[in-house]
Amino acid sequence: MDEPPAPLVEGVVRQLLPSHLVTVELDGRHMVTAHLASPVGRNFVRVLVGDRVRVALMAADPSRGRVVEKL
Repeated sequence: MDEPPAPLVEGVVRQLLPSHLVTVELDGRHMVTAHLASPVGRNFVRVLVGDRVRVALMAADPSRGRVVEKL
């Protein structure tokens, strides 16, 4: 069975954490812990505090996500 696509939301990076984790404040004032997703063969994308990013939320735990794009 295929899972439904993860909802994409936009937010601002508020804190950099170890192991390529970041804390993102979503537009609705919710905080999400997300990891940086880098597709195989793509260049590493560096994010800094204050950058706007697009996050794919996890279906099982909406307080976690994956940064899929830097805006």
